[in-house]
Amino acid sequence: MPLSALFKTFRHGTHPPARKDTAGAVVSELPVPGELFVSLGQHIGAPAKAVVAAGDRVLEGQLLAEPAPGLSAAVHSPVSGTVKGVVKLPVASGGSAEHIVVENDGRYEKSLLPPLPEDASPSEIVGRVREAGIVGMGGAGFPTAVKLTPKEKIDTLIVNGAECEPYITCDCRVMQESAEEVVRGALLLARAVGASRTVIAVEKNKPEAVAALRAAAEGRAEVLALRVKYPQGAEKQLIYAATGRRVPAGGLPSAVGCVVDNAQTALAVARAVLHGEAPVSRVITVAGGGVEKRGNFRVRVGTPFSFVYECVRGDKPETLTDKVISGGPMMGTAQADLSACCTKTTSALLFLSHDEISVAETTDCINCGRCLRSCPMFLPPREIERAVLSKDAERARTLGVEACMECGVCSYVCPAKRPLVQAMRLAKRQLKGGGK
Repeated sequence: MPLSALFKTFRHGTHPPARKDTAGAVVSELPVPGELFVSLGQHIGAPAKAVVAAGDRVLEGQLLAEPAPGLSAAVHSPVSGTVKGVVKLPVASGGSAEHIVVENDGRYEKSLLPPLPEDASPSEIVGRVREAGIVGMGGAGFPTAVKLTPKEKIDTLIVNGAECEPYITCDCRVMQESAEEVVRGALLLARAVGASRTVIAVEKNKPEAVAALRAAAEGRAEVLALRVKYPQGAEKQLIYAATGRRVPAGGLPSAVGCVVDNAQTALAVARAVLHGEAPVSRVITVAGGGVEKRGNFRVRVGTPFSFVYECVRGDKPETLTDKVISGGPMMGTAQADLSACCTKTTSALLFLSHDEISVAETTDCINCGRCLRSCPMFLPPREIERAVLSKDAERARTLGVEACMECGVCSYVCPAKRPLVQAMRLAKRQLKGGGK
């Protein structure tokens, strides 16, 4: 039986309720605000360096900031208009960053890069990806050009379409509505790294996306249906499900001959290479009982969360939204307010009502072992928490805390509602010298 006919998965994990009520919502355009706030730190690594100044007129897609030396990515204007200056604003993940303020002139005049041919060389593809400032759009924000230049030999390119977090359906819609471009982007990525095998991995609860991708691929790429389990979309778990290979502790996917990129990243690559478009917008999911207009929306980079909320709130009162999360409920970040802005890595905004939030009192560990049996990285979360509470960071290191990907499975399955994933984060911060 061919691999594509099997439903693959990984060991451990859990099954939170899907709550993907927006899966049937066709992608629509969100209105564009009068001012956009474009973060210089939309990626892992050093913030980009501004190349424009207050008073400059810019076009949609024009370079606003160039990559800093080392790990960084370029930033482009989401609209045509006038640069108003640079301000420091909160970011969704915590902390703050400098943002270039662009006043939208409503004309949407574009600046495009020269399109490359369909048979562009690997170096041309990597160069265009770097020039366009493409980053991992699944949430991590790793500069894609760096990922496409590994030292190891790569034989498998995996497009991550698992989308295993509850509520989020934006990648599902993109794979359905733009299947041909996702496939073309996947093939360009595979050529860039010299991979002989191209896999697009999708959980089997997205049958329409699987069918659309298989029709578009026409045998050029393998569309693999995966079992539904969280965190199926995590890189190491996805690689194991698709290839049976285990990424070593502390290692990258390239160590086992793989490169993994998100479905919307593949779409961005296709549009950058073949049409000269820099990624200045992306599709996000808006969901939750706190707003009236739920669905999947194409949103410009730099759109304030507060603007998104006003667009989707409808007639529902502000008091109905009890919690706002950027990203999914398992790995996303709760927001103190709505002052952060959308970036290339914003996958979802969840406006949750009181009925969707579970507030439970933390009790003593009952030694049930659920966290141990569920951890997809085979770690002992409760033992690591004990080490953290004892201020023994080295013990936490010995127990393997640095391998934790903060998926939240341990906290989710814990009947005592112990803050296990928070303990993992604290331990890693302590080991890096950022906390006591």
